[in-house]
Amino acid sequence: MKTYHDIAGDGGSDVIGQVVAKKSKIAESLAGVRHLVAIGSGKGGVGKSTLTMQLAEAFRARDKQVAILDADLNGPTQARLGGLRSAPVMPGPRGLVPPKTTSGIGVVSMGGLFPESEAVDFASVSSGDSYVWRATREFSAFGDLLAGVGWGTLDYLLVDLPPGAERTFQYAEYLGEAAALVMITIPSDVSRGVVSRSIAALRKTPNRMLGYIENMSGYYCDGCDAVRPLFSAPATIALDVPRLGAVPFDPELAAACDRGVPLGDRNRPAVAAVGAIAEEISRLLEV
Repeated sequence: MKTYHDIAGDGGSDVIGQVVAKKSKIAESLAGVRHLVAIGSGKGGVGKSTLTMQLAEAFRARDKQVAILDADLNGPTQARLGGLRSAPVMPGPRGLVPPKTTSGIGVVSMGGLFPESEAVDFASVSSGDSYVWRATREFSAFGDLLAGVGWGTLDYLLVDLPPGAERTFQYAEYLGEAAALVMITIPSDVSRGVVSRSIAALRKTPNRMLGYIENMSGYYCDGCDAVRPLFSAPATIALDVPRLGAVPFDPELAAACDRGVPLGDRNRPAVAAVGAIAEEISRLLEV
C-alpha cells in the first residue's frame, strides 16, 4: 500500500488540469456578464434572498438584463420568490437556459429542481463522514452551475450567497476578484456583530466591498402610511463600510414574495428604497 509520501505530483489524477478546465469554462460562461454582484451577510434570517430578488426587480425596472444564481444549494428560495418552483433549467445550445420570472429575470436555483420538502444529499465514501465531503461537493456543484449555464449577455448577475460568515468568505474567494460584494444586516447588534465578522474576513480577499444594506429598518404601516420603529433600541456596533440604504419591512411585499409575484405598487416605501439602492450600486460599479 502506498502512502501519501509515495505519490508523485497528483498521482495521475490530473486534478490540476480539471481545475484549470473548469475555471476556463466558468470564464467562458460569464464572458457576457458586465457586473457580478454577490449578496451576502453571514447572518441568516435578515432577508438577504428577498433583497436579492428585489434588487433584480429594480434593475429590470430600469431596463437592465439581470439574472440570479441561488448559491444556497440546500436552502434555496429564489425559485419560490420568482414563482419558478415548477420551471427547472432546460438544456440549450450554449448551456442550460435559466427560466425567467414574469419580469424577465433569469433564475437558477436548486429550488426549481428539488421539492421544498427534500434536502440536497451529498454522497460520502463512508457512512457518517458526509461532513468531510460536503464543502468540496457543494463548491463543485456551484462551479458546475456557473460554468454550465448559458448566461448570455447580462448587465448584472446577482449571486445569493448562503448564510455563515466563513461560507461568505469562501464563496467570495471562489468567485474571485471580479465579484463585488453587498452585505445585508438588520438593525440589531446580534446581526451586525455577525456581519462585521464577515466584513473583516472579506478584507482578506481582493473582492470589492460596495457596502451594506440595512433591511427591516422599521416597518411600513399601511393603515397610517408611515414607517414605524421595528427595534426598540438602535444598534451600537458600527460597520466600517458604506451604507447603501435602508429598507423598511412591508407585509405586502412579504406576502407577494411568498406568492412568487412582484409587488405591483413600485411607490411603496420598501420598493422605492430598493430602487434607490439599485441606483447607488449601479453608480458605484461604473466608477
